[in-house]
Amino acid sequence: MDQNGGNHLKEPLLQVDGSSGASPARASPRKERKTRKVMFNVRGISCASCAVSIETVVAGLKGVESISVATLQGQAVVQYRPEETDARTIKEAIEGLNFEVDELQEQEIAVCRLRIKGMACTSCSESVERALQMVPGVKKAVVGLALEEAKVHFDPNITSRDLIIEAIEDAGFGADLISSGDDVNKVHLKLEGVSSLEDIELIQSVLESVEGVNNVECDTVGQTIIVAYDPDVTGPRLLIQCIQDASQPPKYFNASLYSPPKQREAERHHEIRNYRNQFLWSCLFSVPVFMFSMVLPMLSPFGDWLFYKVCNNMTIGMLLRWLLCSPVQFIIGWRFYVGAYHALKRGYSNMDVLVALGTNAAYFYSVYIILKALTSDSFEGQDFFETSVMLISFILLGKYLEVVAKGKTSDALSKLTELAPETACLLNLDKDGNAISETEISTQLLQRNDVIKIVPGEKVPVDGVVIKGQSHVNESMITGEARPIAKKPGDKVIGGTVNDNGCIIVKVTHVGSETALSQIVQLVEAAQLARAPVQKLADRISRFFVPTVVVAAFLTWLGWFVAGQFHIYPREWIPKAMDSFELALQFGISVLVVACPCALGLATPTAVMVATGKGASQGVLIKGGNALEKAHKVKAIIFDKTGTLTVGKPSVVQTRVFSKIPLLELCDLAAGAEANSEHPLSKAIVEYTKKLREQYGSYSDHMMESKDFEVHPGAGVSANVEGKLVLVGNKRLMQEFEVPISSDVEGYMSETEELARTCVLVAIDRIICGALAVSDPLKPEAGRAISYLSSMGISSIMVTGDNWATAKSIAKEVGISTVFAEIDPVGKAEKIKDLQMQGLTVAMVGDGINDSPALAAADVGLAIGAGTDVAIEAADIVLMRSSLEDVITAIDLSRKTLSRIRLNYVWALGYNVLGMPVAAGVLFPFTGIRLPPWLAGACMAASSVSVVCSSLLLQLYKKPLRVEQVAGPKNDPDLV
Repeated sequence: MDQNGGNHLKEPLLQVDGSSGASPARASPRKERKTRKVMFNVRGISCASCAVSIETVVAGLKGVESISVATLQGQAVVQYRPEETDARTIKEAIEGLNFEVDELQEQEIAVCRLRIKGMACTSCSESVERALQMVPGVKKAVVGLALEEAKVHFDPNITSRDLIIEAIEDAGFGADLISSGDDVNKVHLKLEGVSSLEDIELIQSVLESVEGVNNVECDTVGQTIIVAYDPDVTGPRLLIQCIQDASQPPKYFNASLYSPPKQREAERHHEIRNYRNQFLWSCLFSVPVFMFSMVLPMLSPFGDWLFYKVCNNMTIGMLLRWLLCSPVQFIIGWRFYVGAYHALKRGYSNMDVLVALGTNAAYFYSVYIILKALTSDSFEGQDFFETSVMLISFILLGKYLEVVAKGKTSDALSKLTELAPETACLLNLDKDGNAISETEISTQLLQRNDVIKIVPGEKVPVDGVVIKGQSHVNESMITGEARPIAKKPGDKVIGGTVNDNGCIIVKVTHVGSETALSQIVQLVEAAQLARAPVQKLADRISRFFVPTVVVAAFLTWLGWFVAGQFHIYPREWIPKAMDSFELALQFGISVLVVACPCALGLATPTAVMVATGKGASQGVLIKGGNALEKAHKVKAIIFDKTGTLTVGKPSVVQTRVFSKIPLLELCDLAAGAEANSEHPLSKAIVEYTKKLREQYGSYSDHMMESKDFEVHPGAGVSANVEGKLVLVGNKRLMQEFEVPISSDVEGYMSETEELARTCVLVAIDRIICGALAVSDPLKPEAGRAISYLSSMGISSIMVTGDNWATAKSIAKEVGISTVFAEIDPVGKAEKIKDLQMQGLTVAMVGDGINDSPALAAADVGLAIGAGTDVAIEAADIVLMRSSLEDVITAIDLSRKTLSRIRLNYVWALGYNVLGMPVAAGVLFPFTGIRLPPWLAGACMAASSVSVVCSSLLLQLYKKPLRVEQVAGPKNDPDLV
């Protein structure tokens, strides 16, 4: 990970003094934000005057904020206020100038995330997707079954979030808004001192006038306010100050942070509690029914009273079972009726349809038996009330266990969200930058450019850069790096990590949703919502699964019933107190309820959820199931050299002295000349000199003064240091200054270049006194990582822009046989396409800076050493650390996940393939074994639970390769 602080911190755009309040003279940024952008493709623009005429006419329209016309591209981009004009009016104005205007090239797209309630299987999620895609203006909708969320892209000019939620509710599911695209940075405030609606409206208007405030939502009942703001411009402390300044005596307004309950956690606990309570209530009725039908009749004389007749042939046992079963069937089991109704209304079928059909068949046949017994003194029949009531109870138990297990699939993500501490120590500084006071405040109140103090043992509250002090920080919870990382002034720190042993002063650079921790959570949530291609198998099966099961159940009933009527099987096969119709009905109901589409729907998303969460906890951010599925097929990996196989920081690895001058003096003179240069080689020489001083007992960072410093491009530098002319550079620089080069120097240069090192010559007063060999060292784990990839059946290829000698040397050292050198970034992408043409699935590992074309061209792009920049669009997988072991972790985790998904499908499909024939009575003629409907229901419930528990086993995943301590490249100076 890049720890050094080459950071360009953003200065505050809003200068705040202690007395600043809301300025009524400011234009409301809320009005400025209420603009829309539209792009037109305009044909007929031939010169600049055409563009000017379009800009003049359109800019004159009421409501147009700005217009920009690109002559060469033939495009016009217009920013306008929708309440005053619209895109159609603007288009007609351009057409009025005799230009042809094509359809709108760019539409404003809004995004919202919704919590979906009531989904049980893949059919449910597909139904929600279909309902959303039928809403006018919805461009894209993705529904995650395991996550129970939907992400919707829509045109706000055509539809709204309320209409989208209404469409979901019409489909028979519940929906709550989780977030929308404009609430990236929000603060929730509790108002104090507010006594009327006018007070709230005053506060709202004041906040809307604050620069940087995007949106203000007020809850007049709860007296809370939600403010969406731009952290580059303002922050929560300024907003609270504005609310306080808005009050006028005798009224006094104040605001404090308000933490709304975590909706996801609250709803999950509510769902668990709801299923548990329903199961317990059903047990209250089903246990007596089971006792009255299955246990007591076999324990004479204790159960004899159940056979006492109430009227004609209706017994007390029948009446009690009917009375106890009805509440379970129609009150506790009402959810299955509702789900089945909405499913059939939308033209699809789900698990609720199967349960409703099975329980209704058992219940209403039993009612028929009772009515016949009530009206006849000779009719004898067996009721199946225990089938209905126990079936519902077992299904509720299965759903309860399923939601508990599903909750654990996002444990890793939950732990990430809880890493940030609640409070931080804010320093108040004087003009000289000295701390004059400390204040403990909530982490949510921190703003960009604040200065905070972090003592040993405390968590880092937000992202920032160390400006004072040194320490080691444990980043294992974010990056997976086991060893604490040394931090000094200029180094970055990540929110949620732990300061180990020193006090550091940190300047805040990112707050709220911009922190690395928040971006990781957002990336993982998006990955868990994305659907893996392997999920298509379950989607295809789910479309015809339930109708097939219903047909199979009917044919099962019909087959056994016809066989019984025509005495095809012996009468002894029919259990006592049953007839052939009832036996056939039990087989048919068992087939209905034993088949479970839920297990199929959960097989992929639960495994992806656990895998992406587990990967995030180890510093491997996988962007969804698609990346997971592709990664397991990888057969070739292309590595960039600099920053990927090598450390990315040149360092002096060898020195040679050609005169009697001491090595330290030689390096001091060279560093004095190089101190003013920004070249990486110059920095390497300066850094080496500092370390050499420490070895000789000198700890001064002060470099010798230099005069007449001059850079010679492509050759080196020259300077006057301590009255001596110092030349530091290559052979070309020496030739420019007519410095003689001896055979010893020539030999050393050749020896160094053969090792793929850069030879830097140092001449003092036109005499070469020494040379330094500079190299970008290999990462310690590079060789082991390449070897391990080879053992996994993956070939490694190096593609670099460096020269062939360096490339071949590096490749030989790490064990890579195939090398492509002197290739630009576009050429890297072409090489990847060539390999893909050979039928290989290719992964590209790069540093995410100059490798974007190659990362995008590869089947799987892995951005290594991303650090806090987790929003790399080109990569499929983001590796938080610079360690190559994480490349292996990403591929191995993908293979383990796909294996687990296949195993889940074996559980789900195998269960149905084996369970349905047994339920249909295939084994009954040979073994006498049959599956009663209530036991079939228990098996159905167990299948979903087993699939989720199978996915949870991925929580036990461990990295296959962990490099603890590997000796780095030799760094001892070679003195001659």
